[in-house]
Amino acid sequence: MSLNNVELIPAAEDDMRTIWEMQVRAFSGLLYKYQDYEMSPAAESFEKVMARYRQPWTKYYFIVAGDETVGALRVVDKKDGSRKRISPMWIMPEHRNKGYAQAAITAAEQIHGSDHWCLDTILQEKGNLHLYEKMGYHQTGQIEKINNRMDIVYYEKD
Repeated sequence: MSLNNVELIPAAEDDMRTIWEMQVRAFSGLLYKYQDYEMSPAAESFEKVMARYRQPWTKYYFIVAGDETVGALRVVDKKDGSRKRISPMWIMPEHRNKGYAQAAITAAEQIHGSDHWCLDTILQEKGNLHLYEKMGYHQTGQIEKINNRMDIVYYEKD
């Protein structure tokens, strides 16, 4: 799936060590900033990521721009009428603010269908809120306090 020179390339089981290493590096700044060792993708074990990969409803994709891997995302699609979910998605620090996340969301919606999605993000990360709202997601009103530094806000798109 290609959009503005961005493709989602399905990750295979052999790719999961790379996915995990990318995830840890991409989220380490947020882990340091918010000190959330319970939920942060940067604090997850390789085994937890591999267990998710093995779920029948999970699909991991590399986000590729041209010939460069710029990030990755996981789509949860149970194909049972429940909301599809992006969790997590990341762009590597050196590739941020170039439109890749927006293109990746659009590509995921082209693959899995454009309606009935949900996701969550850190309320204090205004750039993330702007991205998701620009992509047609709206806040559900549910906000979960994680610690004194961080809250999680929930989004849906119909």
